[in-house]
Formats: sequence, structure tokens, C-alpha cells
Amino acid sequence: MSAWLQQQASSSRIHLATAAIVGGLITAWTVFTVQDIQRRIAVEDLKAEIPRSDINSNLDAVPSYELPKSLPSTASKEDERAAELARRAREGHYDAELIEEQLTRTSTFLKPAGLSRLRDTFIVIIGLGGVGSHCTAALARSGVSRIRLIDFDQVTLSSLNRHAVATLADVGMPKVRCIQRRLETVVPWVQWECFNEVWKKDQAARLLGPFGGADGRTPDYVVDAIDNIDSKVALLHYCHTNKIKVISSMGAGCKSDPTRILVGDISATLEDPLSRATRIRLRQLGIREGVPVVYSIEKFGQGKASLLPLPEDEVQKGGVGELSVLPDFRARILPVLGTMPAMFGLVVANFVIMEVSGYPHETGGGKARDKMYDTVFAGLQASEERLVKADGEDAAGLRAPITKDDVAFLIDEVFWGKSVLSALPTRLTLVRWRAPEGKFKASTVYEGQKSMNFALTDLVCMTKEEAIAHEKNVLIPRKRPEDIYDPAVVDMVRHRLRQEAAYSAYR
Repeated sequence: MSAWLQQQASSSRIHLATAAIVGGLITAWTVFTVQDIQRRIAVEDLKAEIPRSDINSNLDAVPSYELPKSLPSTASKEDERAAELARRAREGHYDAELIEEQLTRTSTFLKPAGLSRLRDTFIVIIGLGGVGSHCTAALARSGVSRIRLIDFDQVTLSSLNRHAVATLADVGMPKVRCIQRRLETVVPWVQWECFNEVWKKDQAARLLGPFGGADGRTPDYVVDAIDNIDSKVALLHYCHTNKIKVISSMGAGCKSDPTRILVGDISATLEDPLSRATRIRLRQLGIREGVPVVYSIEKFGQGKASLLPLPEDEVQKGGVGELSVLPDFRARILPVLGTMPAMFGLVVANFVIMEVSGYPHETGGGKARDKMYDTVFAGLQASEERLVKADGEDAAGLRAPITKDDVAFLIDEVFWGKSVLSALPTRLTLVRWRAPEGKFKASTVYEGQKSMNFALTDLVCMTKEEAIAHEKNVLIPRKRPEDIYDPAVVDMVRHRLRQEAAYSAYR
């Protein structure tokens, strides 16, 4: 009897436990289902509050990226009042004492003369993402009175993590219009010119022309906040050639340490792939230095953000370039911490303010390595003469078909300022990597002119001691480098020379 009672009690406990588990699962499912429904409703409500970019198809009517003359108004009564105040302020109906009071801290810092120079300037900002928008806001708040904005893009949800002034209500609006509209509520007296288009070299004279027309003021400074390498190089080359002052922002993507941000010459940048690519392309166009840039020396490392790869299914489809917003613009996503573009933009704005106001400031200069390049050039010349003499040829009057700019390009950009054998950065020179099939012989196509026959892709960087040993052990006895050096060295040289050939496409 007792055994039967124990069996029944145990069975009851099992039934109760099962019922409790089932009841818990049902409750959890109900809670999660309700939460999911609530989340979906909240998301739909949020989307409904964002202005559609296709209202009346007004944006579809501007395929050339021209700013439409009018857009359906989504402005509040407060925005409309601010726009009217800005219109009247630009016409001169604004109390000058109010402007002076608003800018009193800037005036105290720069002194009245410095602020007067700042207020009289005309600045062009090209690219209005995180960097450009923060730069624009800082310049306008500091007193710059004439600003031209150039950008083809519109505000998106994903740009709100780093944009200076955009709100959810601005999603779908051209960035140039968004910035003007928002900053008019802060500095209504600022004169704006907005170009909702891509910066192109064939339009440079117009886009960088005088403010308000042919008789207006020419740009005092141009801010390059473009993240497309071709457009960036074209802009910097145009400004440098036409003696227009410009400062360029390099890569803020994948950076996280604001204490590593510097201002310096393009020739001095380190640890920044965008500035290195820009410097190489500019050097091919004959510009080695003289372009101030804002860049970060923060090193990339394990666990840090990096360029996100394209999904494999997109790669398999082909036509990857078609995934970008515009031709030649990047298709992959560069992770960006919202604070870093803001820091870059503020540093750019600070530099411009110091420059145009005449306030004392210092920046990093170029590498000042001309003397070293001369030494390397002389070393290459001496090496060629020794090789010609070793083959019993006359080396008198021999000249190398290479310039000091070529030497600088090879040393700094192709071989990163280090020997290919030991990675030592001192006592460097250039020397042939392989011996020619025939003799080391000068070309004498023209009477009285003798020059060596080699290309830049024939040269490698070594220390002077290594180059002399390389001549004795590889070049003069006609041995293959693969038979003398470690495979890792040979592979590295092969990789660097392939890079040089790719870079030469822009020469």
C-alpha cells in the first residue's frame, strides 16, 4: 500500500513539473512575441516619421545631381521663421551688435583684427560627411561669412552617427541643403552657395570660382573632405597648380585614438593608407610637398576595425564597381567611429581659422630629405659606372635615366625607406636587382650622349654596404638573386616591383 502511495506522489510531482515547464515556455513565447510585435510597430512608426526621398519624385528629376530649385517643405514653423530671419540677415537687416556679442569669445581670442580677417574670408568645403559637416559648422560658428558647399550626396540613416547637424527629419535631403538650413538657425548672417553635385576637374573653374559671380571674392581656402581617391587627387592637383590654398583631410575610418591626429605636410604622413595613396598619385603629377593634411598616426592592429569585405555573393555576380554610389567611388564599407570624423573636421577648421586670421601656429613640415635623395642618386650613378667598367666598357660621361623625384618615389613609396635585405633605414642607395642579359652597356643613340638602359622596376633599395656586396655576388658574376637570397626576400622584392609597375600607370 505504501509503495503504491509513493508511486502516486512521485507521478503527481512529475505532472506538476511538466505543467510548470510547459507553462513557462508558453509565457516566454507570449512575452517575446509581444515584444517583437511592439518592436516592429515602433520601427514602422519611426520610418513613417522620416520624410520620403521620393515625394512627388522631386529627386528623380535631377539625374545630373543639380540641386532642385524647390523641394516639398517639411520644415516646421520654427524652421520657417529661422529661414525668414536668415534671408533678412543676409540682406543686411540684422543688428551688428548682436553678431559682435555672439562672436565675442572668438574676438577676444583672435583679437578684433584677427576676427575681422576671419569674417571677411570665403571658404569652400567639398565633401559634407562627418568631416566636412563638422568643419563647416565650426567655421560658420567662428565667424566665416561666405561659405560654398559642394556635395552630391543626401543624408541617410547611416550617416547620422557622425554628421554634425543632420536629424531624422533630414534623411533624404541633399547634404548641402541640410547644413545650410540647420546652420541658418545659428548664424543667420552667413552667405551660402550650395552645389548639389560631384566635384569634377572639368568643372573646377566654376566650382572654385569667385563667390557670387565673376566680380566676387575668390576662395581664401578650400577644404578637401572627399573620400574618393581620384576626386581628391584631382582637387589637390588643381589647387596646387592654380595656387589656391587647400587643406585635405585624410582617413578617419578605422581610427579610434584622437590623440594621434596631426596636421602636417603630405610628404610627412605615416600610418595612413589614404594619405599614402594620395601622396603617391600626387608625386606622379610632380607634387612632392606643399599640401597640408590632417591625418592620424594611429597604427592598425589585431582586434581593431578594418575595411569590411564585400559579401561573397556580390563578388560572384561580378561588376563590383557598379555597387558604389557613383562610378569610381568606393563600394565597400569603411567602419567609422562617429567621434573621429568630428575630430578631423574640427582640426581642419581650426587650421583654416589660424591661417586666415593670421594667428601664430605651427604644423609638421615635409621630410626635408633632398640631401639624402642627392646622395642616393650619386650612389646609383657610381654603381652603374662600376658595372660598366667591370664589363670593359667606357664609363666616361655616363648618365642615369632617372631624376631626383624618381629616387624619392622609389625610396619612400615603393621600398618604404628601408633596405629590402635588412630593413635598415640608414645609408640607403639604389642598385639593380638583376644583371642584364648582355653587357652593362651604355646607350649611345645620340652622339655625345651616353645613358644606361634600365627602368625603375629594375632597381631596389639597399644599404651602401649591401649594394656593393650585391654587385660583387650577383650582378658582376651574372647570378640570379633567387640563388643568393632567402625566398622571403625574393618574394618581397617581386611584390614591391609589381607595386611600382602599378603606380607607374599614373605617371
